[in-house]
Amino acid sequence: MSTFRPGLRAPGQHTVPRLRLLAIGACALAFVTAAAPSLTPAAAAAAERRPRPSADASTVTDWTVTTMNAVAADPTKTSQSALLYIAFVDAAMYDAVVGIDGRYQPYLLRTRGPRHASDVAAAATAAHEVLRTYVPTQAPAVDAQYATSLAAVPDGPAKTQGIAYGLTAAHTLLASRVDDGRDAPILFTQPPAVGVWRPTPPASSPMASPWLGFVRPLMLRSGSQFGEPGPPPALTSARYTRDFRETKAYGSATSTARSPEQTATALFFSGGVLVQDVTALVDQVQQRRLDLVDAARVFAGVTMSMADTLVSVWHAKYHYGFWRPITAIREAGSDGNPATVADPTWTPLLTTPPYPDYVSGYSGLTGAFSTALQIVLGTPHLRLHLMSTAVPVVRDYDSGAALRRDVVDGRVWLGIHFRTADLRGVAMGRDVARWALARYLRPLDD
Repeated sequence: MSTFRPGLRAPGQHTVPRLRLLAIGACALAFVTAAAPSLTPAAAAAAERRPRPSADASTVTDWTVTTMNAVAADPTKTSQSALLYIAFVDAAMYDAVVGIDGRYQPYLLRTRGPRHASDVAAAATAAHEVLRTYVPTQAPAVDAQYATSLAAVPDGPAKTQGIAYGLTAAHTLLASRVDDGRDAPILFTQPPAVGVWRPTPPASSPMASPWLGFVRPLMLRSGSQFGEPGPPPALTSARYTRDFRETKAYGSATSTARSPEQTATALFFSGGVLVQDVTALVDQVQQRRLDLVDAARVFAGVTMSMADTLVSVWHAKYHYGFWRPITAIREAGSDGNPATVADPTWTPLLTTPPYPDYVSGYSGLTGAFSTALQIVLGTPHLRLHLMSTAVPVVRDYDSGAALRRDVVDGRVWLGIHFRTADLRGVAMGRDVARWALARYLRPLDD
């Protein structure tokens, strides 16, 4: 079930503003521990394995937002690649935190951190080192955030040890990403033909970031593991005919079939999915009052699943290279299907982005986001408050299924996808999240 409402929330409700304006304040939580009596050797060993209390989650939320803004401001990064760098930072912070506090299996690190080291200093240092390495153009803002994070940690051995362990976590992550395929000189080279994607108006730009489909994932074996789900429907099939007619009727900029409510849903999901989902994660951490360890796992589990889904989606887009509705509808006279009728002037409600239709990226990322969030939270009740970056509206979703349904419909009603591309995108994202989180970031006692 979902509800939506304009503007901000009612008085008394927590509001998550747009990420560009987001300033997550540090809200320190004091954890008081009593002096412990002397322990037997066996009891002492058990206590050493027992997770210790963790700090509040603001370090993770602050640094994820800092990463979002830094990558967006870096002219050397594409908008499609931003999710990769957020996942890298979240993965390094996760390892830095659980390496000290325990509770969950590490991602890459196999060396336990000093038990009394500062987890806050470790997480902040890991994030700073990764971000400073990958986004050097934004060093002043990144360094300023680091100074703020460290200022909240008292000077002493715990801080020093935390910084050293955070560097270990960062350097381990950085070493794992050497020669991972980012920014490789790959171009979409399929020649224009019936059913094949080609640059779409008005910009007619080449495929954006085709190398993404060949980047080494964080948890999957390769982009092809889930990125080759089978081809899109044949142009003469009944499924393609249904998809074609639906998008043509409901996705047109001048559609008379699309209702005002459908238009509102389409426009809500016409903005940036990454900003929308990261903002929702910040809200989840705050409303559920997660500590640093659980927040680190939520962010790493969700953003790493989304990043691997992004690689899988781009692999499918490149591999199948299926044309977009704007091309298919304008050139339907050449598709060999007598049930599709061409409209040379047809225009979608939303400008078509510069990459193939199949499978849908927004739908894939939504499938991964909703499924991974349910897994790491251990509940089907998401209590999501989603903002749109395109319209001043907030929608509430408790069910992942309801969110996925609205995204699938919305992308069709925007006129930029066929329904099959959306449905298989959602399925791909869900499959990636389930497979990855069954193997990574699991509880230590699982």
